[in-house]
Amino acid sequence: MAPNTPTVRHARRQDAPAILELIRELADYEHELQSVEATEAKLLETIAFSSDDDISPSPATGLPQTEPTSPARPARCLVLFTPAGVPAGIALYFYNYSTWRARPGIYLEDLYVRQSERKNGYGKRLLVELAKEVVAIQGGRLEWSVLKWNEPSIKFYESIGATMMNEWVGMRVDGENLGKLASMLG
Repeated sequence: MAPNTPTVRHARRQDAPAILELIRELADYEHELQSVEATEAKLLETIAFSSDDDISPSPATGLPQTEPTSPARPARCLVLFTPAGVPAGIALYFYNYSTWRARPGIYLEDLYVRQSERKNGYGKRLLVELAKEVVAIQGGRLEWSVLKWNEPSIKFYESIGATMMNEWVGMRVDGENLGKLASMLG
């Protein structure tokens, strides 16, 4: 790899502090810092990490193998490091499924590149790596959500071929309402 090229790899356990820092920066950018409940311990419990000594890359993606996902560890995380080795971005994701296509896919929960590192192609690089993984698993799609007010990101996503899904509305049940829903049938 060229000396001025960033490195992208699956997160390792020792990356948890940097991942949490980037999550908090993202939440601050989205004016939701007070909503962050993530801790290093929770990240260590819920992300399927790559092992430190895993040097055998996946034949399909070229990225190291990771722990298997499970209901307790549903997420994976790619970390982008600057040429100087500084963590500059993350792509936290999990696998989903398209019933109409009967194929797996990837849902990108969060993509974040430090403000000081933007305009270096790092966001695109993370999305390229995710697209490679979708292709490698013979998946049907890579999808994510973006805040309506985040015009710079929307323009960036459209520039790489993403299309806005105007017909769909995101829905969510969380907090107290999640508990109520879970107990509705007794």
